[in-house]
Amino acid sequence: MKEVSIRFLSGVLYVSLVLFSLFSSSEWYLVLIFCLATITVHEFLKLISMKGVVPYILVAIPFYFIAFHSIDYTLLYSLLFFSVLMNIFLFRDVMLLDKITFFKSKPYLYIIFYLVSGFIFLTLIPFIGSSFQPKLVLGIFILTWTNDTFAYLIGKKFGKKKLKEKISPKKTIEGCIGGLLAVLIAGVIIFNTTLLYSAAFWLILALLVSILGTTGDLIQSKFKRLAGVKDSGRMMPGHGGIYDRLDSIIFASPFIYLFIIFINYVS
Repeated sequence: MKEVSIRFLSGVLYVSLVLFSLFSSSEWYLVLIFCLATITVHEFLKLISMKGVVPYILVAIPFYFIAFHSIDYTLLYSLLFFSVLMNIFLFRDVMLLDKITFFKSKPYLYIIFYLVSGFIFLTLIPFIGSSFQPKLVLGIFILTWTNDTFAYLIGKKFGKKKLKEKISPKKTIEGCIGGLLAVLIAGVIIFNTTLLYSAAFWLILALLVSILGTTGDLIQSKFKRLAGVKDSGRMMPGHGGIYDRLDSIIFASPFIYLFIIFINYVS
């Protein structure tokens, strides 16, 4: 019970920061995501025993161009293509091969096309369209939190069948199903509350968040297994590090961005 309470209080602080940044201004949101990206890269570098300033520069440069509205969309869509491709390979490595191919030999592939790009597209999601849409990205955060929370609670209470025991011993099939059902309900509630897009949009998005979020969590668990650690950090009691908290949405955000721009294009 104490573990759940600590996890809850830590989560409330994190959610409060997200809400404050989203509904204060787009600038505050950009600052928050930049800070979270920097901390996450720092935690990832510790996992792979890598040092240097270059990874932090790779975080700062795209955020500079985003902040000053100087985005080259040809480069952005190229980054989106390679990010989706990288995540597909990560999905294959973890779900089918139980390994990550270039864990230490080519770390910059992961830093650029997995971590940094994940935060770039998370930052850009509310800017899709003609104006900043905080409710859109808040809905995505809520779907992610719902999936993580109910998968954890239901898995802890009813979980018996392991999903990928070698990678994440506590993650169960029952927990994943519980998270999926909860996130579909949350998608309907978000649609009725925000009236952004359609109910079908939010249901498909909920499905994407649940499947991709769970995959992202498994990928991060594999990185930790390869590094021989339990958590990526200690900044969030009950959760571990910032990377532990954001692993789901980092992996999912390029796919979500692609899905939303596709929906906007066809509509």
